[in-house]
Amino acid sequence: MKNLKQVTIKLIFTSILMLSCFNVFATNEDLEMKKFIDNLMSKMTLQEKLGQLNLPSSGDIITGEAKSSDIATKIKQGKVGGLFNIKGVDKIREVQRVAVEESRLHIPLLFGMDVIHGYETTFPIPLGLAATWNMPAIELSARIAAIEASANGICWTFSPMVDIARDPRWGRMAEGSGEDPFLGGQIAKAMVYGYQGRGADRYKLNSNIMACVKHYALYGAAEAGRDYNTTDMSRYRMFNEYLYPYQAAVDAGVGSVMASFNEVDGIPATANKYLMTDVLRTKWGFNGFVVTDFTGILEMVDHGIGDFQTVSIKALKAGIDIDMVSEGLPSLGKALKEGKVTISEVNQACRRILEAKYKLGLFKDPYKYCSLGRSAKETFTAEHRTTARKIAAESFVLLKNQNSLLPLAKKGKIAIIGPLGNTRENMPGTWSVAANFDKAVSLFDGLKAAVGNKADISYAKGSNLVADSLYEVNATMFGRELNKTKQRRSDKEMLDEALQLASQSDVIVAALGESSEMSGESSSRSDIGIPDVQENLLRELMKTGKPIVLVLFTGRAMTLPWEKANVPAILNVWFGGTEAGDAIADVVFGDVNPSGKLPVTFPQNVGQIPLFYNHKNTGRPLPEGGWFKKFRSNYLDVSNDPLFPFGFGLSYTTFSYSDVKLSDSKMAANGSLTASVTVANTGKADGAEVVQLYLRDLVGSTTRPVKELKGFEKIFLKAGESKTVSFKITPELLKFYNYDLRYVAEPGDFIVMVGGDSENVKSATFTLQ
Repeated sequence: MKNLKQVTIKLIFTSILMLSCFNVFATNEDLEMKKFIDNLMSKMTLQEKLGQLNLPSSGDIITGEAKSSDIATKIKQGKVGGLFNIKGVDKIREVQRVAVEESRLHIPLLFGMDVIHGYETTFPIPLGLAATWNMPAIELSARIAAIEASANGICWTFSPMVDIARDPRWGRMAEGSGEDPFLGGQIAKAMVYGYQGRGADRYKLNSNIMACVKHYALYGAAEAGRDYNTTDMSRYRMFNEYLYPYQAAVDAGVGSVMASFNEVDGIPATANKYLMTDVLRTKWGFNGFVVTDFTGILEMVDHGIGDFQTVSIKALKAGIDIDMVSEGLPSLGKALKEGKVTISEVNQACRRILEAKYKLGLFKDPYKYCSLGRSAKETFTAEHRTTARKIAAESFVLLKNQNSLLPLAKKGKIAIIGPLGNTRENMPGTWSVAANFDKAVSLFDGLKAAVGNKADISYAKGSNLVADSLYEVNATMFGRELNKTKQRRSDKEMLDEALQLASQSDVIVAALGESSEMSGESSSRSDIGIPDVQENLLRELMKTGKPIVLVLFTGRAMTLPWEKANVPAILNVWFGGTEAGDAIADVVFGDVNPSGKLPVTFPQNVGQIPLFYNHKNTGRPLPEGGWFKKFRSNYLDVSNDPLFPFGFGLSYTTFSYSDVKLSDSKMAANGSLTASVTVANTGKADGAEVVQLYLRDLVGSTTRPVKELKGFEKIFLKAGESKTVSFKITPELLKFYNYDLRYVAEPGDFIVMVGGDSENVKSATFTLQ
């Protein structure tokens, strides 16, 4: 952890120093930018202005064909504002040359890409990054992603995704930071800083790229966990539970925002003026541009709010500035002539796109991100891979470790069994569009490299991913196949082979769970347990009596009641990125002590969903730890408790917490107080612990959650060491949106809770006067 912090400081120290200077320069730069763009727009035709609002799909252009393609013709005519998901600096440079040398006004293009959790060096999926609870590490992951992407021609990433997700059936939980708005907000800021830089440093370096916070708004609250589905909630819930991470990204200076697919208040977000203008720009002060998601405008026809021209008009009037793929905004010339949109609305959107290009420095140097020498030197470097490996190891969450089965000794015969045990392609995780899968490290490769000749590592697949062959095809798209259709062995043959290997081994590492594409976009699941044939394999392996470590691959919270009850050790490794196999080996063999904490609640079964820690109390609450009680809020067939609570995660050592000490029992309306605990490492191994602060407002003008995360600190303690951790509590931490959506802190009593997860806490009380 210390080495990781040193690397972090090395990469971002300069930008932090320059933060205090930002306001001095902002005014002059803004004036210069306005003067430049005013002059440019005075020369632009309507077609060229509408062209800046166009982000078409070009596919991955083949080098040498850019100047002769259909998209090149549009670029020459000034009908394109940017392109996305082209990989290769040589290709991007060639397209940019067409824009700045062959179009009338030489306006450069934006080049975007889904750089979600790394470029070629991929880090854990965002849900895994969230499990580190380490903001410097998360910022560093984004910084490295920006360095690599910018070295390959990309100046704009469609990240971070900050959608709060409380329904693990929704596949895109993998791309976000989990269920909590406070944690999500801190991560949003860290990611934006990592991509863009801070303060005066923002966009100045050729390794700073523009971030795009998404999906605004409420995309993670899709009904039934089914992707793209309707979202419907009160504005009270919206502001208190879902919007903060987007606002945090805006406060961090994010350059762009992506509209979500779903409807909000009965209006698709892409046409929702309340979201895009009233909240985003007027209330929060956002001054960047808004992009649709892929075909977001066209899809509003199916939403049923108008024909193509009508929905295009609605999008522009709502505050959309650039149209991804639909090409609805660029076709609004007819609507302008008919008086259905105004030239000022077109000019406003055009200006915002030109401002983004100006801020990125593309008018001064259109080839700022197209240096042909950087790619080889700054992509997938040894330093980047080492950092990715450390961060991956920090993301893993130890869910169970009966009789200290882990860490394993590097000796004897170790069997890796399961369909995910030897697949490089699945290690980077979903949305790793720039990764080279053949360079990723599989679990088998990682464990074998770690033991050298000290132990014997063998592998058997044991089962397919799922029994249904079509399901497996759908769950292993984009090159993540597990070769189900190519192998001719029956389920029995694979199981027999695995059991034979197990009988000859000292310990079994069961590599089970999801493939990387079982989570992510359009990968909702109604059953979120370990799939059928894998579950059967695990049960058969348990019958052998051999020690079993379940290495769980997942992009969501899963239902694992049988596994928790029966398997002695469970290590949740998410999808750890290109260095996943080596990072897993580091933790499995004890070279790294696991310190990950869950950013989502794991339910006992899908019937409990949505299940989250910061729920309301109801008028008939079930006493804590109780079940079943008639006429109380509970189930007949399962307790209210989660399988694993938010913030949970074990270590190879143990930690104790003292009682909470408050600096005062009362806080003035403009005052503050300090809550302190002493945390001790009471085990035999050095380790890291995430100390978590929760607050509860006991009486409010509206009902309040039973607890809310309001602070955390990750500390490292040597065996036997202790440290006092203090949290400053201010009225700002006590504020919420009341019934009238005013942001207020109300006088009254509060409970302070501090602990290692959301359930196991020490408490104290104070009064806000």
